[in-house]
Amino acid sequence: MKNDQFDRKRTKTGPQRPEEPDEGLIEGRNALSEALKSGRAIDKLYVAEGSTDRALARLAALAKEAGAVVVPTDRRKLDQMSPTGAHQGVIAAVAAHEYASVDDILDLAARRGEAPLIVICDELSDPHNLGAIIRTAECAGAHGVIIPKRRSVGLTAVVAKTSAGAVEYLPVARVANVVNTIRELKEKGVWVYGTAADADSELYRTELTGPTAIIIGNEGEGMSRLVRESCDVLVSIPMKGKISSLNASAAAAVMLYEALRQRA
Repeated sequence: MKNDQFDRKRTKTGPQRPEEPDEGLIEGRNALSEALKSGRAIDKLYVAEGSTDRALARLAALAKEAGAVVVPTDRRKLDQMSPTGAHQGVIAAVAAHEYASVDDILDLAARRGEAPLIVICDELSDPHNLGAIIRTAECAGAHGVIIPKRRSVGLTAVVAKTSAGAVEYLPVARVANVVNTIRELKEKGVWVYGTAADADSELYRTELTGPTAIIIGNEGEGMSRLVRESCDVLVSIPMKGKISSLNASAAAAVMLYEALRQRA
């Protein structure tokens, strides 16, 4: 469903920092090389735009192969991002926690002897929303959360803090293509429910006791068209007030606790 816009943080007058999430940062080529060797989870790699340095290109290729999103970035922006000023043309944004796989999520449900209950976040950009969703999902007994690699906040330090430690207990998988992941879940018997204000199926008349994946859309636009078309069922959350929508984390909480109620 379309969710309320959240207030953006105001910035002071002056040079604007790039949209840098609140992950820990790794600067410099040697530090990045060692992080990659150790298997450290890297969300994004910011590389000097237009660089012809072959060593830097090799590092970027290795990071991409390991699952990082490589972002060509103007050197002035790298200078603004760099706490030390010695970035050597590369800064890595490191995940606050290791990512799981979709199979890890399904395996957790199987070990518990429960029908899978999964949350799929479609391009959430607010780390507070993602952290709150992970916290609620863990409290409600869900088996995992799935997020896309691109156009989405990752497991940043703010996400980890907002989750109140839930990232330590709940698997979070990061996938290259949400639509393909939905297709694979369907092949494994999981029913996919999208939240939409104009849906015909009202939440409290929708059965969520079987293998279930709940889609939570972007804060401003809701679900993307292809994700919406991939849902088995579109579900509306009843609204009695003058505001016609909930924000992403609130919508996820309502859906998850209705699933928990039905499964009790």
